[in-house]
Amino acid sequence: MFAIPLGDGAELRPLEPWRAEEFLAHMDRARDLVDEHIKLAAAVTDPVSARALLTSYAEKQAADSGRIYGIWLDSTLVGDFTLVGGVLFRLFDTATGTCEVGCWLEPAATGRGLVTRAARMLIDWAVEERGMHRVEWRVSSANTASVNVARRLGMTRDGVLRENYPHRGVRQHTEIWSVLASEWRERAGTAG
Repeated sequence: MFAIPLGDGAELRPLEPWRAEEFLAHMDRARDLVDEHIKLAAAVTDPVSARALLTSYAEKQAADSGRIYGIWLDSTLVGDFTLVGGVLFRLFDTATGTCEVGCWLEPAATGRGLVTRAARMLIDWAVEERGMHRVEWRVSSANTASVNVARRLGMTRDGVLRENYPHRGVRQHTEIWSVLASEWRERAGTAG
């Protein structure tokens, strides 16, 4: 298919149903970190559930309502890439011009800026290729790493939905961050 270099031996690629076994192995490595804040790990527990989740995103892509991509890292320097995380359009609404970007990562890949770089690529594509007006980032207030990604992306914190999300027996606050197309373009014009 295709791979977009993210730098530092990492690539962004479509995460398709035929990669279900690889996705499950990755999620097993990532489970504790991912499950701390989102339900993705709980949804992927065996080959059938891994394929079902990836198939649901293939169907979303076919309906132009979502997409999912994996982040692969070459830790061997000989092209032996391992799936270490991902980014997605959880929602992609062309009628309103609004989409939501999300992410996850396994512990071995944290602290490298991979999610920030991958999310930038998704936002660039959504704004420049698809004409999206607003890109959102929804995150548990307790997920400091993800909040910091939203900040690095230059997003604005719109507000907090207090105790709206039950996760692991605790009601979580959800922060809503966003960037508008005009803001994204302005930052891109001043960044280079």
